Amino acid sequence: MFKQNPLKVDYLVVGHFAKDLTPDGYHLGGTAAYAALTARALGLRVGILSSFNEKELSLEALAGIPIVNIPAEETTTFSNLETNAGRAQILHQRAAQIDFAQVPEVWRRATIIHLAPIAQEMKSQLPAGFSPALLGLTPQGWLRGWDDEGRISLREWSEMEASLKRASAAVLSVEDVQDDEELIEEISLASRVLALTEGDEGARLYWNRDLRRFSAPVKEVLDTTGAGDIFAAAFFIRLHSTRDPWEAARFATCLASQSVTRRGLTSIPTEDEIQTCQMEVL
Repeated sequence: MFKQNPLKVDYLVVGHFAKDLTPDGYHLGGTAAYAALTARALGLRVGILSSFNEKELSLEALAGIPIVNIPAEETTTFSNLETNAGRAQILHQRAAQIDFAQVPEVWRRATIIHLAPIAQEMKSQLPAGFSPALLGLTPQGWLRGWDDEGRISLREWSEMEASLKRASAAVLSVEDVQDDEELIEEISLASRVLALTEGDEGARLYWNRDLRRFSAPVKEVLDTTGAGDIFAAAFFIRLHSTRDPWEAARFATCLASQSVTRRGLTSIPTEDEIQTCQMEVL
């Protein structure tokens, strides 16, 4: 699935898709999938650079979105297990490393470029030749390490400070950093803008040495999968259009809170939800 002559895009997301195993098979996941669909729902032209085995992963849900695939023998595959200590993840296999040289020339000038790793699959800084108006990071994949059995744990991100300083904004969840407040503080100080999602408690936003909290509307939770990815895409898009991180956080919190009422990729924002959230932040 390689677009030889891709058209210009407004929103480029780079990262592996996730093949999330379930008792009945698997679900398509990964930030790349959720963020791309959210950006399209918000009216942007979207492109994806990823790596996966085309024979073992169905991308029907992403029909119409141009995808540049770096061929791989395997697709990045996870198991997500609920334990008394919270969610435990197992990485079973991983697709190929993503090389930024594979990004089509016209995509290197996308208005928003979103680096969305889930398993250390790319470098955390863009090389020369890329010129987005906004560079957004969701660094969870650079903070993930795994042992010989694939058990995921928090790891040190050696290029953290340099990468965050070069980015326009970053979005993380408290789960990504295992509620480590010292690490959160370190990340916030290195970031121009940092949004930290906190599940049903909403989000925090760090900007200009200031911290504000944004409460999430109370919803009947069906599935939280992808909510943070929807938040990130909405946040980056609203931040670019308004240049107001506080408003972007309110908008993203509103959309992400709607998403938990549906399962999987059906949680992508609807037109009615987008309009409602736009009205609420004005």
